[in-house]
Amino acid sequence: MEKILARSRWYRLIPIAFITYSLAYLDRSNFGFAAAGGMAEDLGITPGMSSLLGSLFFLGYFFFQIPGSHYAATKSAKKLIFWSLILWSALAAATGMVHDVNMLIAIRFLLGVVESAVMPSMLILLSNWFTKEERSRANTFLILGNPATVLWMSVVSGYLIDALGWREMFIIQGVPGILWAFIWWKLVDEKPKDANWMTEGEKADLEEALYKEQQGIKPVKNYAEAFKSRAVILLCAQYMLWSVGVYGFVMWLPSIIKSAPNMDIVITGWLSAVPYILAIIGMLAASYFSDKTMNRKVFIWPFLLVGAIAFYLSYLIGENHFWLSFALLVIAGGAMYAPYGPFFAVITEILPRNVSGGAIGLINSMGALGSFGGAYIVGFLNGSTGGFGASYILMAVSLLASAILTIVVVKSPKQIAAQAQ
Repeated sequence: MEKILARSRWYRLIPIAFITYSLAYLDRSNFGFAAAGGMAEDLGITPGMSSLLGSLFFLGYFFFQIPGSHYAATKSAKKLIFWSLILWSALAAATGMVHDVNMLIAIRFLLGVVESAVMPSMLILLSNWFTKEERSRANTFLILGNPATVLWMSVVSGYLIDALGWREMFIIQGVPGILWAFIWWKLVDEKPKDANWMTEGEKADLEEALYKEQQGIKPVKNYAEAFKSRAVILLCAQYMLWSVGVYGFVMWLPSIIKSAPNMDIVITGWLSAVPYILAIIGMLAASYFSDKTMNRKVFIWPFLLVGAIAFYLSYLIGENHFWLSFALLVIAGGAMYAPYGPFFAVITEILPRNVSGGAIGLINSMGALGSFGGAYIVGFLNGSTGGFGASYILMAVSLLASAILTIVVVKSPKQIAAQAQ
């Protein structure tokens, strides 16, 4: 029964979740290509303002995480994502129509606001459908929309900017989300009881399994109690530091590559895609073995440590050895992405369902704050120092601290078993 049940859920829900998150990530990450492809010159954007604009998305993203997560957990994740799809796609397309910096500032902030609830809402939705033994893989297939999108977007954006311009790139990549919103509404069900494509027996078995796993989690009365817990506080800090590295990398990798001698925007696009091939492989492997062993910890911190070391070695090598430095950046990018599935599985396994949605929102909002800091500070350091060494050190230190916090807060299976006794 479990195999039949799992097959119907995986085939029905995961492709939809993957495409939805891919569209969301497309609209936040193509800004780096526009910045490297002529937008700054056309709008008169200074290096400092470019850093602010690149990071402003995450400021809007930060403020509305928890309200959105609460709505998704208590009302409807499906409805929230439907309207977010329409609004963020319209704003993304509107980015291609701006003619002054003030309008761009407003659009970047609002884009973060309307996308803010998508990630936690999707995680909450998947937790309604997949058990603890499946959750790391389910989360990974969702979050694969992140590196997979950057992979093809890096190549396509380079060609679009080269052939048409940065304005047309935003419009062409923004419109599909509006159409997809209606496909989402038609195909997705909020909970198993709503699904007419499952038998009553399949629904009952799944709901029983989800109910049983909640019995092993220590009760938490409300959000206030959950947010004050040591585990949630440390996970917030861990994810914030991790996100400094990830989004400092994502937002500014095209500019780092474009600065190399004899580098045009098309080649920049192809090279920018390479780290995300490794990221996809790492994410699939980490989530598979994390679910197989039920050991989340060992599939999070080692990858973050590898990313920290790779950034530090890039700093030591310097900018005069571009290809060696680029190879290390590929390793850093792949390593930073690999632990996402196991990490988000941890949250729903240490907190009961009544507060896990809000906790996901809080932790993700701290990640947004780290993303804002990473995107802004990396851009600022690159502009003020005229090189990338200082930003490599920043990302290395952030990932090292994140790895240490993971060791402290995430329990191994032996520690969980000992605590249960």
